[in-house]
Amino acid sequence: MNTLLSMTKRNIKLFFKDKGMFFTSLITPIILLVLYATFLGKVYRDSFAASMPDGLIVSDALINGTVSGQLISSLLAVSCITVAFCSNFLMVSDKVTGVSRDFAITPVKKSTLSISYFLATLITTLIITYSAVLIGLVYIAITGWFYNVIDVILILLDVTILTMFGTALSSIINYFLKSQGQLSAVGTVISAGYGFVCGAYMPISQFGIGLQRVLMFLPGTYGTSLIRNHSLAGVLRQMTIEGFPVDVVEKIKDSIDCNIYFFDNKIGIGVMYGVVIGTIALLLGINILINTLSKKRKIS
Repeated sequence: MNTLLSMTKRNIKLFFKDKGMFFTSLITPIILLVLYATFLGKVYRDSFAASMPDGLIVSDALINGTVSGQLISSLLAVSCITVAFCSNFLMVSDKVTGVSRDFAITPVKKSTLSISYFLATLITTLIITYSAVLIGLVYIAITGWFYNVIDVILILLDVTILTMFGTALSSIINYFLKSQGQLSAVGTVISAGYGFVCGAYMPISQFGIGLQRVLMFLPGTYGTSLIRNHSLAGVLRQMTIEGFPVDVVEKIKDSIDCNIYFFDNKIGIGVMYGVVIGTIALLLGINILINTLSKKRKIS
């Protein structure tokens, strides 16, 4: 246990000591917020306006709160994954620099080393994603605040779960990377593509039916919808208080992916949690299997 703690601390310290890696990870959520507010804000606003029936008057506060909630949920859904990959690059860096070979001739067990990378990635990513939550809450407080304490707690829970998902996924993919070029290529693909396939950049409801059904097989879709539900819970609650018809509120939830459907079957919040948590358990199992098989190959 002492060895595991020491190795985990070592990995965390190296991550924060590497100013380039740390600031790149930390500034990513801020850059995404600026880009989302600049380019996606109008898309979200138009989508919200299109879902409103004729003659229904909506206050600017509700519009701003809805758009802000979408922006922040998109930011967090993407950051939890992309930052996890950045945080886990240390595992690849140790291979490139030969540190992993040095560890191989020490009494440190391979399993201990793998767990230390996982824990360090999880902790450093949570520090950054929680910071992103704080930035997002400040932004929402400026544009339109409708949250209560429960809403904030649920957002933090969603971020924690999605960060665990990102850490488990990056641990598997980064295990097979052995060069700086591979590292850069994977980082670029994840940063550019994940937001599209999880529905963060554009609501899945705006895609074609065929693509919608394909994306519903990806766990990131459910994670994005979880954060979106809780990021917009206050606004949707206020709409009900102000007398919005139930069918109008449901139409809004459909348009912004608070409601998602698996082959026309509406998915509940509990099922979304089940899918994401189940995927985390599966990925952790794959991690254990990969490290076990690798150990056996070296022994034989």
